[in-house]
Amino acid sequence: MQERPLSPHIQIYKPQLTSALSIMHRMTGLLLSLGLMGMSLWLIALSTGEKPYALWLTIAGNILVRILLVVWTWSFYYHLCNGVRHLLWDSGHGLEISAVYRSGYLALGASVVLTGLTWLMLAAAG
Repeated sequence: MQERPLSPHIQIYKPQLTSALSIMHRMTGLLLSLGLMGMSLWLIALSTGEKPYALWLTIAGNILVRILLVVWTWSFYYHLCNGVRHLLWDSGHGLEISAVYRSGYLALGASVVLTGLTWLMLAAAG
């Protein structure tokens, strides 16, 4: 039996922005799903009475939980911005390599700015 050549393995490829953003899009989708479970717990606590909701507020006040909420917020905005980027590609716009990189950096930057603005508004409100 003749041995066939193996295709290049993923480990020999140089990491690129496009592949990193694609992997991040998948990871943020997973984080959003996990965060929705936490949001569901918040709604359950809110609907079941004062004591469960007070416990939820205590848990949500923990610095580690706050950090996770900021990461979850960033995940939402990144997934949204990158999804809009993909919609533009689906319509045939921005497919040149320079535009792909520009829109990738824009999605990253916009997600950071939107996350910062969201948390600044939350801090100002409460």
